[in-house]
Amino acid sequence: MQNFTLMILAAGFGTRMEFLTNNIPKPLLQIKNTTLLTNTINFFESLGCNKFIINTHYLHENLKNYIYLQHTNKNIKLIHEPEILDTGGGVKNSLKYFDSKNFLVTNSDIYWGEDNIEDVSEFIKLIDKPESYHLLLSNHENTEGIKRNNGDFVIDNSRVRRWLEGDPFLFFSGLQILNPKIFKNITSNKFSMNKIWNKLILEKKLKARIMISKLYHIGDIKTFNKIVS
Repeated sequence: MQNFTLMILAAGFGTRMEFLTNNIPKPLLQIKNTTLLTNTINFFESLGCNKFIINTHYLHENLKNYIYLQHTNKNIKLIHEPEILDTGGGVKNSLKYFDSKNFLVTNSDIYWGEDNIEDVSEFIKLIDKPESYHLLLSNHENTEGIKRNNGDFVIDNSRVRRWLEGDPFLFFSGLQILNPKIFKNITSNKFSMNKIWNKLILEKKLKARIMISKLYHIGDIKTFNKIVS
């Protein structure tokens, strides 16, 4: 089990959760006697994570107090964004807290379970490869909480490209491996991770693995109610 750094993206407004996030940030929603955030922290800590970086914006004081009360003994760095920077901007803004090595990034709205351990453990091994850029993907039969008429990505000749009509439906799981080098020369402060992925695809550097276990993406209130019931 190797040690690694994980960034948890937790700055979003969680608007698709409707009234549930009026006074509670989405990462602190309760699922199966825990919160999404604690579920993520405990899951990845059990796999070797020894440093967490969490960006915050919406109801950031709630997250700060929660970390202090529930996870004060862990190596966690909170980064408050006074202005929300989107997914790519949030990672770029946090780079000074990483070293030059590869690191993991995950969305905070995935519920990780024991069935995911083998998939994620094998994925984490890719972090040791030089300048590694990998996505963990899920096919739509194994995905709960993402229902669309298009996929996200396709693996083509071991490289990743964007989904096209007629391709199999593969969705981004929310988990990825990145290296700080890919953010070099990007001058924007607020931008989506799509900008990074498009750059990696153009440079033929983006790779992926497909999960075998089921992915639970808490994308909206309907999925939340289905999982907690």
